[in-house]
Amino acid sequence: MNNTPSLSQAMQERQHTIQRLFANPVRLLAPMEGLTDPLMRQILTQIASDLGRPYDWSVSEFIRVTQHVLPAHVFYKYVPELHHDAKTASGTPIHIQLLGSEAQLMADNAAYAAELGAPAIDINFGCPAKTVNSHRGGSVLLDEPDVMYDIISAVRRAVPVNIPVSAKIRLGYTDSSRMDDIKAAIAASGADWLTIHARTKTQGYKPPAYWDKIQNFNTLDIPVIANGEIWNRAHAQNCMAQSGTTHLMLGRGAVTRPDLIVQVDANKNDIETETVLAWEDLIMHQIKFLEGIAKNDVVLVGRYKQWLAMLTKGYSEAKILWDSIKREKNKAAIISALQISAP
Repeated sequence: MNNTPSLSQAMQERQHTIQRLFANPVRLLAPMEGLTDPLMRQILTQIASDLGRPYDWSVSEFIRVTQHVLPAHVFYKYVPELHHDAKTASGTPIHIQLLGSEAQLMADNAAYAAELGAPAIDINFGCPAKTVNSHRGGSVLLDEPDVMYDIISAVRRAVPVNIPVSAKIRLGYTDSSRMDDIKAAIAASGADWLTIHARTKTQGYKPPAYWDKIQNFNTLDIPVIANGEIWNRAHAQNCMAQSGTTHLMLGRGAVTRPDLIVQVDANKNDIETETVLAWEDLIMHQIKFLEGIAKNDVVLVGRYKQWLAMLTKGYSEAKILWDSIKREKNKAAIISALQISAP
């Protein structure tokens, strides 16, 4: 007897997966190059889980696809969670994000990622970095909706039917004049959902985010996730109201305030949303970060200082610590300073 699922059964399985994923408002941890690497994902997803509101899933930093199918060790480098059912230690699923411009090459790499255990494939059309865009990757492809269609549809055909394929975009490249063309490409491509950073490439990361423009994509017959400039509960509420979607991807705000995911949905009458995670409770997570895996201690200390600098926007204690260790290079000395920084 042939126990292989039929095509229709596999498609139904995928539809049920998507319905299950979006049965309630989703809260995702954003892919941010050089920031939400595996170590940072491990820490932030653990904090969210400990606070009782785990992320529904996170998306990896983009894996660059250029000339060939990447070897397994590259996928494992960016997504070591593949060794553990594609989940962090706290159980948060990790979707693999690919970036590239050649449809068949993207498809072949997506198929291999699925073979390695990726639970879903996300395609990056949002990266604003000049080096990426100059090599015809990321947000520059928003000016080529036909190419976007070719890539998404090729990936959709290449991966198993039951594995979802999504896309992440901005509102446009230099401006938002091609939103209708982008929407049409997404609609025809077979994408299972869409995440939108509510700015163009030219607008970069400068506030404000134009959440209301996300409304233009809500006529798509797939879930839409809003992203960009969500730093606190008020921003999240305004974003959902203006965008017309309840689904949110949290980025820099979640690094600055690791308890942001709880703040977003908190009843303002039930808790003081600014003190969900106190500084003393965050100290052990910072120490775990400094004890994490990295190429060497120089890299680890540099990465930690990047995080601490961001934490200064959310914690006054972080500013005091930053002033005392910003020139310190010794990891043990920084850990000692952390331990004595508790109130």
